[in-house]
Formats: sequence, C-alpha cells, structure tokens
Amino acid sequence: MLIIGEKINSTRKSIDRAVRDKDVDFLREEVLKQVNAGAGMLDVNCGTLEAREEPDTMKWLVKTVQDIADIPLCIDSPNWEALAAGLSVHRGKAMINSISGETERFKNVLPLVKQYNASVVALCMDDRGIPANKEQSLRVGVKLVSELIEAGVPVDDIYFDPLVRSVATNPETVLETLQLMEDMASKFNGLHFVSGLSNVSFGLPERRHLNRAYVVMSMASGLDAVIVDPLDSTLMALVYATEALLNMDRFCMQYIKQYQQGKLKVL
Repeated sequence: MLIIGEKINSTRKSIDRAVRDKDVDFLREEVLKQVNAGAGMLDVNCGTLEAREEPDTMKWLVKTVQDIADIPLCIDSPNWEALAAGLSVHRGKAMINSISGETERFKNVLPLVKQYNASVVALCMDDRGIPANKEQSLRVGVKLVSELIEAGVPVDDIYFDPLVRSVATNPETVLETLQLMEDMASKFNGLHFVSGLSNVSFGLPERRHLNRAYVVMSMASGLDAVIVDPLDSTLMALVYATEALLNMDRFCMQYIKQYQQGKLKVL
C-alpha cells in the first residue's frame, strides 16, 4: 500500500501560514513526522494562494520539501500551471494530482504526464461532473483510462480514483465504489487505485472510524494507494494488518517489522 501523506496542504491554516511566510522549520517538522510515520509519498498543495502566485510558490514548496526528505511528491493543484512549475523542479518520479475526463483538464494535464513521465491520479469524472451511479462511473472510468493508455501513458502509472461520496447522503456509495474498482481491475490489468478518505465520512460524527473501515474494505477490492494522515496510528496498524491478511505481506514480515519498530501501538 502506497501511503501518501496529506498534511502539506495549505487548506490547513498552519500550512497556509508556513507557506506564505516561507517557514522552513515548521514545514520540516510536518514533513518528517509524516515520513517517520510511514508515508512513502507526500501530497503537496498550495492552492489557497492566488492563481498568479501559485506556480512560483509550488516550485518553492516542492524544492523545500524534497530538500527536507528525499521522497517523491504528489503535486496537487487544479491549476495546471502550478503543476507544471512543481514538476519542473521535482527530483525523481512525481505523481500528478490530478487528471479527469473533463475536456480542458485532460488537454492541459496530459502533456505534463508525458513530458515528465509522471504517475497520475485519474478522477472518475467528466464534463458532466461526478457520475450519478455505478454504470455511469464505469463508462466514465473506462473512457478516461482507455484514452490515457492510447495517449501512451503506461497503465502502471495510472492511479484511478473512483471518487467515493458521503455514505451519509449516498448509502450505496461504498459498495458501488468497491464494485467499480473490481470492474476496472478486470478491464485494465495493472491499473492502480487511490482514494482520499474525507468524502466517505463527510457530515458524520467520529469520522475516523468510517475512514478506517473504508480503507480496510477497499484494500480487499484492490485499493493500493491512499491519501491519508499517516499520523493516525490506528489506521496505519490496520493497513499493515490488512496487507498481511490479504497475502500482500508474505509471512507477515512487514507486519512484524512494524511491530518491532513500535508502530502497531493503537492510541
């Protein structure tokens, strides 16, 4: 499971302040906490800045985070110019967050994916928005992934996000999302699946319980990357346990290693 740390995001007030003030010491603490907790990649987002400021700030943020930790980044912005700026200074293979079936988004982001040989989060939506049901989702997903592959993007570089909705308002959403991943996996051998956790529990109390349960259920249906807070030690322990139970961790070696490092303690 690829753990993508979510916390270097300027929608958090403390990160917004640190980015605007170029507070490297604060960012260093936030970066290292996530890496030490098990993140294999960090999502970086400075989208709260004005559009004209975001590209230069993204360039600074990417360089700063990679100077702190030698780790690949998931460069996250709806602004393709900010994506381009971050990619231009990124060391190693980056991930782009994100592309979709929306005409303008696809046209502007695809050249970046190819130019920088980047992995890419592929959102299951098009010009009509998020599909209303699993049949529409499958059509949108198949079209998007097929077009990426036809354009020369290796399937191993595509991380399909089925865009789970809130179970509070869409009771069927989780079961439909699990089926969508299984259907997409049957059509595209080697396709990856990624999810953020915030949507599934939106509007409900004690959201972390739903988020944790969703990760476990989704891993059984093919989820192999997640954008999450790696400082949630309970969630991380559940990920390691689920990998062992799904035979993704042969002889439980990773699980044992995490135990020996004291990372399976539930707070």
